[in-house]
Amino acid sequence: MATSNEKRISNRAALFAVITAFIVGMVGTLAVRPVHAPATAIGATDTSNQVARISWRLPVVFQTTMPVLGDSPVYLTNTIRAASSGAIDLQIFEPGEIVPAFSITDAVRDGKVSAGYTWLGYDQGKIPASPLISAVPFGMEPWEYSAWWYEGGGQQLTESLYARYNIHPIYCGMTGPETAGWFRRRIDTLDDIKGLKIRFAGLGGRVIERLGASVTMLPGGEIFQALEKGAIDATEFALPVVDQSLGFNRVAPYNYYPGWHQPFTSSHLVVNLSVWNTLGRSDQAMLELGCTAAVTRNLAQAEALQGSVIQGFEDIGVSAEILPEPLLRELNKVSDQILEEEAAKDADFAEILASQRAFRTQYAEWKSRAYLPRDF
Repeated sequence: MATSNEKRISNRAALFAVITAFIVGMVGTLAVRPVHAPATAIGATDTSNQVARISWRLPVVFQTTMPVLGDSPVYLTNTIRAASSGAIDLQIFEPGEIVPAFSITDAVRDGKVSAGYTWLGYDQGKIPASPLISAVPFGMEPWEYSAWWYEGGGQQLTESLYARYNIHPIYCGMTGPETAGWFRRRIDTLDDIKGLKIRFAGLGGRVIERLGASVTMLPGGEIFQALEKGAIDATEFALPVVDQSLGFNRVAPYNYYPGWHQPFTSSHLVVNLSVWNTLGRSDQAMLELGCTAAVTRNLAQAEALQGSVIQGFEDIGVSAEILPEPLLRELNKVSDQILEEEAAKDADFAEILASQRAFRTQYAEWKSRAYLPRDF
Protein backbone atom coordinates (compact mmCIF):
# COMPACT_ATOMS: atom_id res chain seq x y z
CA MET A 1 0.00 0.00 0.00
CA ALA A 2 1.34 3.47 -0.97
CA THR A 3 2.32 5.89 1.77
CA SER A 4 0.73 9.38 1.99
CA ASN A 5 4.00 10.87 0.75
CA GLU A 6 3.97 8.59 -2.31
CA LYS A 7 0.33 9.60 -2.98
CA ARG A 8 1.27 13.32 -2.96
CA ILE A 9 4.10 12.65 -5.46
CA SER A 10 1.72 10.67 -7.69
CA ASN A 11 -0.90 13.49 -7.64
CA ARG A 12 1.72 16.11 -8.54
CA ALA A 13 2.89 13.93 -11.46
CA ALA A 14 -0.65 13.55 -12.74
CA LEU A 15 -1.27 17.31 -12.50
CA PHE A 16 1.98 17.99 -14.33
CA ALA A 17 0.94 15.56 -17.09
CA VAL A 18 -2.44 17.28 -17.53
CA ILE A 19 -0.85 20.75 -17.72
CA THR A 20 1.74 19.49 -20.22
CA ALA A 21 -0.94 17.94 -22.42
CA PHE A 22 -2.96 21.21 -22.34
CA ILE A 23 0.06 23.30 -23.39
CA VAL A 24 0.94 20.87 -26.19
CA GLY A 25 -2.67 21.04 -27.44
CA MET A 26 -2.64 24.84 -27.44
CA VAL A 27 0.63 24.96 -29.36
CA GLY A 28 -0.76 22.47 -31.86
CA THR A 29 -3.85 24.62 -32.36
CA LEU A 30 -1.77 27.75 -32.95
CA ALA A 31 0.38 25.84 -35.40
CA VAL A 32 -2.53 25.13 -37.75
CA ARG A 33 -4.27 28.53 -37.42
CA PRO A 34 -3.12 31.21 -39.88
CA VAL A 35 -1.02 33.71 -38.00
CA HIS A 36 -2.85 36.65 -39.59
CA ALA A 37 -6.31 35.48 -38.49
CA PRO A 38 -7.20 36.19 -34.85
CA ALA A 39 -9.09 33.44 -33.09
CA THR A 40 -12.26 35.58 -32.90
CA ALA A 41 -12.31 35.88 -36.73
CA ILE A 42 -12.15 32.17 -37.53
CA GLY A 43 -15.34 31.27 -39.40
CA ALA A 44 -16.83 34.73 -38.89
CA THR A 45 -19.09 36.00 -41.69
CA ASP A 46 -20.63 39.12 -40.14
CA THR A 47 -18.99 42.26 -41.56
CA SER A 48 -21.33 44.72 -39.86
CA ASN A 49 -18.66 45.81 -37.39
CA GLN A 50 -15.96 46.28 -40.01
CA VAL A 51 -14.81 49.83 -40.62
CA ALA A 52 -15.27 50.63 -44.32
CA ARG A 53 -12.08 51.75 -46.01
CA ILE A 54 -14.13 53.00 -48.96
CA SER A 55 -17.64 54.29 -48.27
CA TRP A 56 -19.27 55.85 -51.32
CA ARG A 57 -22.77 56.93 -52.20
CA LEU A 58 -23.57 55.27 -55.54
CA PRO A 59 -26.37 56.81 -57.62
CA VAL A 60 -27.69 54.40 -60.24
CA VAL A 61 -29.35 55.19 -63.55
CA PHE A 62 -32.09 52.54 -63.38
CA GLN A 63 -34.45 51.70 -60.54
CA THR A 64 -33.23 48.67 -58.63
CA THR A 65 -36.77 47.27 -58.85
CA MET A 66 -36.23 46.77 -62.60
CA PRO A 67 -35.24 43.21 -63.49
CA VAL A 68 -31.78 42.77 -65.01
CA LEU A 69 -30.93 46.48 -65.37
CA GLY A 70 -31.63 47.20 -61.72
CA ASP A 71 -30.28 43.89 -60.48
CA SER A 72 -26.75 44.41 -61.78
CA PRO A 73 -25.58 47.25 -59.48
CA VAL A 74 -27.14 45.43 -56.52
CA TYR A 75 -25.13 42.32 -57.39
CA LEU A 76 -22.02 44.48 -57.77
CA THR A 77 -22.30 46.23 -54.42
CA ASN A 78 -23.20 43.06 -52.51
CA THR A 79 -20.36 41.09 -54.08
CA ILE A 80 -17.72 43.74 -53.41
CA ARG A 81 -18.93 44.28 -49.85
CA ALA A 82 -18.73 40.55 -49.13
CA ALA A 83 -15.40 40.01 -50.89
CA SER A 84 -13.79 42.91 -49.05
CA SER A 85 -15.30 41.90 -45.67
CA GLY A 86 -17.09 45.23 -45.56
CA ALA A 87 -14.02 47.34 -46.32
CA ILE A 88 -15.57 48.59 -49.58
CA ASP A 89 -19.12 49.78 -49.04
CA LEU A 90 -20.99 51.20 -52.06
CA GLN A 91 -24.39 52.49 -50.95
CA ILE A 92 -26.96 52.56 -53.76
CA PHE A 93 -29.23 55.55 -54.27
CA GLU A 94 -32.16 55.30 -56.66
CA PRO A 95 -32.47 57.58 -59.72
CA GLY A 96 -33.26 61.13 -58.68
CA GLU A 97 -32.63 60.61 -54.97
CA ILE A 98 -29.35 62.52 -54.94
CA VAL A 99 -28.57 62.88 -58.67
CA PRO A 100 -30.89 63.13 -61.72
CA ALA A 101 -30.77 59.94 -63.77
CA PHE A 102 -29.18 61.61 -66.79
CA SER A 103 -26.62 63.61 -64.76
CA ILE A 104 -24.64 60.90 -63.00
CA THR A 105 -21.37 61.49 -64.90
CA ASP A 106 -21.68 65.25 -64.26
CA ALA A 107 -21.98 64.61 -60.53
CA VAL A 108 -19.00 62.25 -60.56
CA ARG A 109 -16.90 64.66 -62.63
CA ASP A 110 -17.60 67.52 -60.21
CA GLY A 111 -16.95 65.42 -57.10
CA LYS A 112 -20.52 65.64 -55.80
CA VAL A 113 -20.34 61.86 -55.54
CA SER A 114 -17.27 59.64 -55.82
CA ALA A 115 -18.87 57.14 -58.18
CA GLY A 116 -22.00 56.22 -60.10
CA TYR A 117 -23.44 53.37 -62.14
CA THR A 118 -24.81 54.46 -65.51
CA TRP A 119 -25.36 54.02 -69.24
CA LEU A 120 -22.83 56.26 -70.96
CA GLY A 121 -25.13 56.88 -73.93
CA TYR A 122 -26.86 59.53 -71.86
CA ASP A 123 -23.68 61.63 -72.23
CA GLN A 124 -24.27 62.02 -75.98
CA GLY A 125 -25.05 65.74 -75.72
CA LYS A 126 -21.74 66.62 -74.08
CA ILE A 127 -19.44 63.74 -75.10
CA PRO A 128 -20.32 62.94 -78.75
CA ALA A 129 -18.33 59.68 -78.80
CA SER A 130 -20.08 58.23 -75.73
CA PRO A 131 -22.78 56.31 -77.67
CA LEU A 132 -20.07 54.20 -79.29
CA ILE A 133 -19.17 52.95 -75.80
CA SER A 134 -22.75 52.16 -74.82
CA ALA A 135 -24.76 51.04 -77.89
CA VAL A 136 -24.16 51.28 -81.66
CA PRO A 137 -26.88 50.71 -84.29
CA PHE A 138 -26.10 47.53 -86.23
CA GLY A 139 -22.96 47.29 -84.08
CA MET A 140 -21.16 44.61 -82.16
CA GLU A 141 -22.82 41.74 -80.34
CA PRO A 142 -22.27 41.46 -76.57
CA TRP A 143 -19.31 39.06 -76.49
CA GLU A 144 -17.78 40.94 -79.45
CA TYR A 145 -17.94 44.19 -77.48
CA SER A 146 -16.30 42.49 -74.50
CA ALA A 147 -13.50 41.23 -76.74
CA TRP A 148 -12.99 44.73 -78.13
CA TRP A 149 -13.05 46.28 -74.65
CA TYR A 150 -10.62 43.90 -72.98
CA GLU A 151 -8.38 42.89 -75.89
CA GLY A 152 -9.00 45.31 -78.77
CA GLY A 153 -8.13 48.66 -77.21
CA GLY A 154 -11.65 49.67 -76.17
CA GLN A 155 -10.78 50.10 -72.51
CA GLN A 156 -7.80 52.34 -73.22
CA LEU A 157 -9.74 54.50 -75.69
CA THR A 158 -12.63 54.94 -73.26
CA GLU A 159 -10.40 55.74 -70.31
CA SER A 160 -8.56 58.33 -72.41
CA LEU A 161 -11.84 59.88 -73.57
CA TYR A 162 -13.29 60.20 -70.07
CA ALA A 163 -10.05 61.23 -68.36
CA ARG A 164 -10.60 64.70 -69.84
CA TYR A 165 -13.78 64.88 -67.77
CA ASN A 166 -12.06 63.71 -64.57
CA ILE A 167 -13.80 60.32 -64.79
CA HIS A 168 -12.45 56.78 -64.72
CA PRO A 169 -14.92 54.38 -66.44
CA ILE A 170 -15.03 50.64 -65.65
CA TYR A 171 -17.01 48.25 -67.88
CA CYS A 172 -19.52 46.89 -65.38
CA GLY A 173 -22.63 45.48 -67.06
CA MET A 174 -23.87 44.01 -70.34
CA THR A 175 -27.14 42.87 -71.85
CA GLY A 176 -27.97 41.61 -75.29
CA PRO A 177 -30.22 43.34 -77.83
CA GLU A 178 -33.13 45.46 -76.74
CA THR A 179 -36.44 45.13 -78.52
CA ALA A 180 -36.92 47.46 -81.49
CA GLY A 181 -39.77 49.06 -79.57
CA TRP A 182 -43.38 48.92 -78.44
CA PHE A 183 -45.93 50.40 -80.86
CA ARG A 184 -49.62 51.17 -80.76
CA ARG A 185 -49.95 50.21 -84.42
CA ARG A 186 -48.15 47.94 -86.87
CA ILE A 187 -44.93 49.05 -88.59
CA ASP A 188 -44.60 47.68 -92.11
CA THR A 189 -42.91 50.39 -94.19
CA LEU A 190 -40.97 53.63 -93.88
CA ASP A 191 -44.23 55.55 -94.20
CA ASP A 192 -45.34 54.08 -90.87
CA ILE A 193 -42.41 55.80 -89.14
CA LYS A 194 -43.07 59.27 -90.51
CA GLY A 195 -44.77 61.46 -87.93
CA LEU A 196 -44.45 58.80 -85.22
CA LYS A 197 -43.97 60.26 -81.74
CA ILE A 198 -41.49 57.93 -80.06
CA ARG A 199 -39.19 57.77 -77.05
CA PHE A 200 -35.72 56.80 -78.26
CA ALA A 201 -32.17 57.01 -76.88
CA GLY A 202 -28.67 57.10 -78.32
CA LEU A 203 -27.65 57.11 -81.96
CA GLY A 204 -30.72 55.06 -82.85
CA GLY A 205 -32.82 58.09 -81.99
CA ARG A 206 -30.90 60.14 -84.56
CA VAL A 207 -31.55 57.44 -87.17
CA ILE A 208 -35.28 57.13 -86.65
CA GLU A 209 -35.60 60.90 -86.47
CA ARG A 210 -33.92 61.16 -89.87
CA LEU A 211 -36.64 58.86 -91.20
CA GLY A 212 -39.39 61.21 -90.10
CA ALA A 213 -40.20 60.28 -86.50
CA SER A 214 -40.51 62.82 -83.71
CA VAL A 215 -38.08 61.67 -81.01
CA THR A 216 -38.13 62.50 -77.31
CA MET A 217 -35.96 61.30 -74.41
CA LEU A 218 -37.55 60.18 -71.16
CA PRO A 219 -36.24 58.30 -68.11
CA GLY A 220 -37.58 54.78 -67.74
CA GLY A 221 -39.94 55.69 -64.92
CA GLU A 222 -41.77 58.30 -67.03
CA ILE A 223 -42.37 56.30 -70.20
CA PHE A 224 -45.55 54.41 -69.27
CA GLN A 225 -47.40 57.56 -68.31
CA ALA A 226 -46.40 59.23 -71.58
CA LEU A 227 -47.63 56.20 -73.55
CA GLU A 228 -50.85 55.94 -71.58
CA LYS A 229 -51.72 59.62 -72.07
CA GLY A 230 -50.84 59.57 -75.77
CA ALA A 231 -47.91 61.98 -75.45
CA ILE A 232 -45.95 59.36 -77.40
CA ASP A 233 -47.11 56.65 -79.82
CA ALA A 234 -44.26 54.22 -79.22
CA THR A 235 -41.11 53.62 -77.21
CA GLU A 236 -37.94 51.64 -77.04
CA PHE A 237 -36.31 51.09 -73.69
CA ALA A 238 -34.81 47.73 -72.80
CA LEU A 239 -35.34 43.97 -72.75
CA PRO A 240 -38.80 42.34 -72.90
CA VAL A 241 -38.68 41.42 -69.19
CA VAL A 242 -37.85 45.02 -68.26
CA ASP A 243 -40.37 46.62 -70.60
CA GLN A 244 -43.15 44.34 -69.46
CA SER A 245 -42.40 45.15 -65.81
CA LEU A 246 -42.94 48.81 -66.72
CA GLY A 247 -46.33 48.02 -68.26
CA PHE A 248 -45.68 48.94 -71.89
CA ASN A 249 -47.69 45.91 -73.03
CA ARG A 250 -50.82 47.42 -71.50
CA VAL A 251 -50.93 50.32 -73.98
CA ALA A 252 -48.74 49.25 -76.93
CA PRO A 253 -49.55 45.72 -78.14
CA TYR A 254 -46.95 45.42 -80.94
CA ASN A 255 -43.45 44.56 -79.76
CA TYR A 256 -40.91 44.59 -82.61
CA TYR A 257 -37.58 42.84 -83.13
CA PRO A 258 -34.62 42.78 -83.71
CA GLY A 259 -33.07 45.50 -81.58
CA TRP A 260 -31.15 47.02 -84.48
CA HIS A 261 -30.35 50.20 -82.56
CA GLN A 262 -28.75 48.38 -79.60
CA PRO A 263 -27.34 44.93 -80.40
CA PHE A 264 -25.43 45.35 -77.14
CA THR A 265 -26.12 47.55 -74.13
CA SER A 266 -23.15 48.13 -71.84
CA SER A 267 -23.17 49.78 -68.43
CA HIS A 268 -20.25 51.33 -66.58
CA LEU A 269 -19.14 52.15 -63.08
CA VAL A 270 -17.79 55.69 -63.30
CA VAL A 271 -15.38 56.87 -60.59
CA ASN A 272 -14.09 60.38 -60.07
CA LEU A 273 -10.58 60.20 -61.53
CA SER A 274 -8.98 62.18 -58.71
CA VAL A 275 -10.57 59.78 -56.20
CA TRP A 276 -9.57 56.74 -58.28
CA ASN A 277 -5.94 57.85 -58.27
CA THR A 278 -5.90 57.96 -54.46
CA LEU A 279 -6.98 54.31 -54.14
CA GLY A 280 -4.49 51.56 -53.43
CA ARG A 281 -3.95 49.05 -56.20
CA SER A 282 -5.71 46.31 -54.22
CA ASP A 283 -8.86 48.43 -53.89
CA GLN A 284 -8.77 49.33 -57.58
CA ALA A 285 -8.40 45.64 -58.40
CA MET A 286 -11.35 44.75 -56.16
CA LEU A 287 -13.60 47.22 -58.00
CA GLU A 288 -12.39 45.95 -61.38
CA LEU A 289 -12.92 42.32 -60.36
CA GLY A 290 -16.41 43.08 -59.09
CA CYS A 291 -17.31 44.78 -62.36
CA THR A 292 -15.93 41.95 -64.48
CA ALA A 293 -18.08 39.52 -62.50
CA ALA A 294 -21.06 41.84 -62.91
CA VAL A 295 -20.62 41.85 -66.71
CA THR A 296 -20.75 38.05 -66.80
CA ARG A 297 -23.69 37.70 -64.42
CA ASN A 298 -25.64 40.55 -66.04
CA LEU A 299 -25.42 39.05 -69.52
CA ALA A 300 -26.27 35.56 -68.26
CA GLN A 301 -29.37 36.83 -66.49
CA ALA A 302 -30.43 38.94 -69.46
CA GLU A 303 -30.16 36.02 -71.86
CA ALA A 304 -31.91 33.60 -69.49
CA LEU A 305 -35.11 35.55 -68.84
CA GLN A 306 -36.38 36.78 -72.21
CA GLY A 307 -37.66 33.57 -73.79
CA SER A 308 -40.28 32.86 -71.14
CA VAL A 309 -41.53 36.45 -71.32
CA ILE A 310 -42.08 36.23 -75.08
CA GLN A 311 -43.75 32.83 -74.66
CA GLY A 312 -46.35 34.53 -72.49
CA PHE A 313 -47.12 37.38 -74.90
CA GLU A 314 -50.12 35.67 -76.48
CA ASP A 315 -51.80 35.35 -73.09
CA ILE A 316 -51.60 39.12 -72.49
CA GLY A 317 -52.53 40.25 -76.00
CA VAL A 318 -49.05 41.19 -77.22
CA SER A 319 -47.82 40.38 -80.71
CA ALA A 320 -44.07 39.79 -81.13
CA GLU A 321 -43.26 41.07 -84.62
CA ILE A 322 -40.17 41.10 -86.86
CA LEU A 323 -39.34 44.30 -88.74
CA PRO A 324 -39.48 43.74 -92.51
CA GLU A 325 -36.04 43.32 -94.09
CA PRO A 326 -36.43 46.27 -96.51
CA LEU A 327 -37.07 48.52 -93.51
CA LEU A 328 -34.06 47.09 -91.67
CA ARG A 329 -31.88 47.70 -94.73
CA GLU A 330 -32.97 51.33 -94.84
CA LEU A 331 -32.33 51.73 -91.11
CA ASN A 332 -28.86 50.23 -91.63
CA LYS A 333 -28.11 52.63 -94.48
CA VAL A 334 -29.17 55.67 -92.50
CA SER A 335 -27.24 54.42 -89.45
CA ASP A 336 -24.04 54.30 -91.50
CA GLN A 337 -24.71 57.85 -92.70
CA ILE A 338 -25.18 59.10 -89.14
CA LEU A 339 -21.98 57.39 -88.00
CA GLU A 340 -20.00 58.97 -90.82
CA GLU A 341 -21.43 62.41 -90.09
CA GLU A 342 -20.59 62.15 -86.40
CA ALA A 343 -17.08 60.95 -87.19
CA ALA A 344 -16.54 63.95 -89.47
CA LYS A 345 -17.52 66.32 -86.65
CA ASP A 346 -15.65 64.77 -83.71
CA ALA A 347 -12.10 63.35 -83.67
CA ASP A 348 -12.78 61.10 -80.66
CA PHE A 349 -15.82 59.64 -82.36
CA ALA A 350 -13.79 59.00 -85.51
CA GLU A 351 -10.98 57.29 -83.58
CA ILE A 352 -13.24 55.00 -81.59
CA LEU A 353 -15.41 54.16 -84.61
CA ALA A 354 -12.30 53.27 -86.63
CA SER A 355 -11.10 51.04 -83.80
CA GLN A 356 -14.43 49.21 -83.59
CA ARG A 357 -14.65 48.74 -87.35
CA ALA A 358 -11.08 47.42 -87.58
CA PHE A 359 -11.76 44.98 -84.75
CA ARG A 360 -15.00 43.79 -86.34
CA THR A 361 -13.28 43.20 -89.69
CA GLN A 362 -10.65 41.04 -88.02
CA TYR A 363 -13.17 39.31 -85.78
CA ALA A 364 -15.37 38.44 -88.77
CA GLU A 365 -12.71 36.01 -89.96
CA TRP A 366 -13.44 33.95 -86.86
CA LYS A 367 -17.13 34.70 -86.42
CA SER A 368 -18.11 33.79 -89.98
CA ARG A 369 -16.42 30.40 -89.79
CA ALA A 370 -16.52 29.21 -86.21
CA TYR A 371 -20.22 29.48 -85.35
CA LEU A 372 -23.17 27.58 -86.75
CA PRO A 373 -25.66 29.63 -88.79
CA ARG A 374 -28.41 31.07 -86.59
CA ASP A 375 -31.06 29.04 -88.38
CA PHE A 376 -29.14 25.73 -88.23
